[in-house]
Amino acid sequence: MTAVVVSVLIMCALSMLRVNVLISVLVAALSAALLTGASMTEAMNMLIAGMGGQAETAISVVLLGIFAVMIQYTKITNILVRKLLSFLKGRRGFIVMTIAGISCFSQNLVPVHIAFIPILIPPLLHLFDKMKVDRRAVATALTFGLKFPYIIIPAGYGLMFHQIIQTEMKNNGMTIGIGQVALSLLIPGLSLVVGLLIAVFFTYRKEKDAPAAVGVEHDLASAEVSATTEEVQFNRQHMITLIAIVLAVVLQVITHSLALGALAGVLVMFIARVVPFLKGDEIVDNSMKMMGNIAFVLLVASGYAAILKETGAIDQMNAVTEGFLGDSKFMTALIILTIGLVITMGIGTSFGTIPILAAVYVPLCLTAGFSPMATAALIGAASALGDAGSPASDSTLGPTMGLNADGRHDHIWGTCVPTFIHLNIPLFIAGLVAAMIL
Repeated sequence: MTAVVVSVLIMCALSMLRVNVLISVLVAALSAALLTGASMTEAMNMLIAGMGGQAETAISVVLLGIFAVMIQYTKITNILVRKLLSFLKGRRGFIVMTIAGISCFSQNLVPVHIAFIPILIPPLLHLFDKMKVDRRAVATALTFGLKFPYIIIPAGYGLMFHQIIQTEMKNNGMTIGIGQVALSLLIPGLSLVVGLLIAVFFTYRKEKDAPAAVGVEHDLASAEVSATTEEVQFNRQHMITLIAIVLAVVLQVITHSLALGALAGVLVMFIARVVPFLKGDEIVDNSMKMMGNIAFVLLVASGYAAILKETGAIDQMNAVTEGFLGDSKFMTALIILTIGLVITMGIGTSFGTIPILAAVYVPLCLTAGFSPMATAALIGAASALGDAGSPASDSTLGPTMGLNADGRHDHIWGTCVPTFIHLNIPLFIAGLVAAMIL
């Protein structure tokens, strides 16, 4: 086996043994470097140098976390939750599907990515427990909403995803229009809907009690979560909060920077005294507890990706697989999707996987006779594979962050395993189908 495969297996094994995700990714990254002959010092230097690749994402996550905590401070979420509770009317499947829909909006209509989760989900945990909603279904719905829009809708994060595919294909000798990229990803994208429906209405449809919380701290958190459903009247603070949210969204769209948008929202709320200046330290501390872990996991995952590139581990894996391809379109598609799954499971980013895959597999697709749309479907599906299920992906870290606010949800068995089964498997099959018929 190659260094990539071994290191990913190490990461997954450690994560399933409930070793901290950050430690698991760090050990996997260093293992990949050592397996390719690098020294421990060289491995650490490559890791640290590569962490800058996700610096913008990390600062965006932290600022969005601060913004989310400030929004929670105003208790405007109480109004949202009470309205949502009256609308949901007690049906478990309907609740989960509504959450999936709201999650989809976070990628396009209001492009805040995972920042909405700590605002929306913790106040609903008491309701989930009361109605015995299986949190694995909610995790699948949230991850679905974080993946489906960018795969299938050419707007917001989806436009960015499609543009990267188009650019990287062109850079490697294959031209395709942005509209064709969107059409090519219809089949892979729609497969996620099938996986979500199976999870919500079949696998996790039965009543399930939440496991016991761990420790007094989590019991207190649970009590705080239950208290967020108290009635709150709309006031001046809430109006300014809405203005800050709109400003943040507009700036994100104009500047294509989540960090600038979040920073603008934070400044508006401080300047307008919606959140007192003296509360600044408390707000930042709470946001770091909530989002700091995700930011550091993303940084280390970026260092892991750099190690895989610089040590030639990915090239080694590609060389091993080329012998299996031959002239078979089916085998070529199968290998491309499998490699995409392994890489993305390791580094946790579908967007960052596209350049890696395109550089190697566009020439192979040309040789095998795949059309540009079939190639785009393969690259899009292969890069998105593993985003669900990866312990290091923000698409799984985000849902866990919200669902574990009361200490009753496990990252691996509650989020990663269910999302891998219900989202990655359908996407893998659909990617194969799309490649063979387009």
